[in-house]
Amino acid sequence: MKDIQIGGLVSFTTIDYPGKLACVLFLRGCPLRCRYCSNPHLIDVGDGEYDPVKMFDWLQSRVGRLEAVVFSGGEALMQGKPAIDYMQSVRDLGFFVGLHTNGFYPELLKSVSSIVDWIGLDYKATREKYESLVGNSIAFDRMSKSLDFWLSTGKSLEVRITCDPRFVDKDDLLTIATDCAGRGVKNIAVQKYIPHFEDDDNKTTAEMRNQFFTDDELRQKINSMFESVAWRE
Repeated sequence: MKDIQIGGLVSFTTIDYPGKLACVLFLRGCPLRCRYCSNPHLIDVGDGEYDPVKMFDWLQSRVGRLEAVVFSGGEALMQGKPAIDYMQSVRDLGFFVGLHTNGFYPELLKSVSSIVDWIGLDYKATREKYESLVGNSIAFDRMSKSLDFWLSTGKSLEVRITCDPRFVDKDDLLTIATDCAGRGVKNIAVQKYIPHFEDDDNKTTAEMRNQFFTDDELRQKINSMFESVAWRE
């Protein structure tokens, strides 16, 4: 338990695990270098700001008050066995376990499939644009494997698409949605890109960022493909 590196905490949330009162633990480390990363301080694995034993004691005190614990990052699975063991300990307390993941570790995802109840999977761009966004040439194929595997489990899933207009246009969004629907995805979230001061070469405008949300025809097409579509502005 002491080996896990926890870099952040949201002590209460109603939006990070659908339908559950939850907290979020942010684990350090990520194999990707996304141009719009919102947690750049978590990219490198290093000493966590939160003592994992004290954090576990705090989680014990939340039993009966919170319903779920979500592991996020960075990429929570990058820490491997220490993260998986911690997830198991959290589940043993009686919590639902959620995972926010970029899908880079399909084999590790398989190993936690008996522990994790729900995942939010990032589908960041079309195959052609993936590498330019995340800085990794194999990330799309790994995400794709993770998506197909999780669908095979029948467990709860939300595919999340962040619409950074530098890497995703409206045709791309429709392509991604069509691919997801074809695979059998039931729930997706279309998320507005919010610039961060760390973003390099950021020349987007509010109009460019809003275009996905103001196109009623596009929204209707995508809404018709899924049981649930969350448009997060």
